Amino acid sequence: MTAQSKEINLTSGLEDYIESIYIAYLNSTPLKGAELARKMNISRASVSEALSKLSTKGLIKYNSYEAIVLTQQGIYEAKKVYNKHHILKKFFETVLDIPSSEAGENACKIEHIISEEILKEINKFTQYCERNTQILENYKKEH
Repeated sequence: MTAQSKEINLTSGLEDYIESIYIAYLNSTPLKGAELARKMNISRASVSEALSKLSTKGLIKYNSYEAIVLTQQGIYEAKKVYNKHHILKKFFETVLDIPSSEAGENACKIEHIISEEILKEINKFTQYCERNTQILENYKKEH
């Protein structure tokens, strides 16, 4: 069974954890549970519980004394969440002209509930607007 064929359901909270772990992974920054707790401003006990759940789902390898390691399945799941966030943030900033911090906050909230189909259409529309900048210029003039 490939990583992509195994369906894993994550709560929005677990998605936030795995996205944070993935960002550290992308930056080649080893991340321990205590550091994750500080970064996310969450208690160590809550982080330990979440990391245990992610480990049980086969998404990470974790013990309290070593850096968290994403499994192949974990990388796949984290990348999906990460990409959702960036597609939404880019749409808010590029198409709707929303300031970056507000765009990021809203992307973080919406990424957990948006369907893949709607996300795909938002991405296509954002790319269309980037190729056809006159659309955005006209919209901004009218609003």
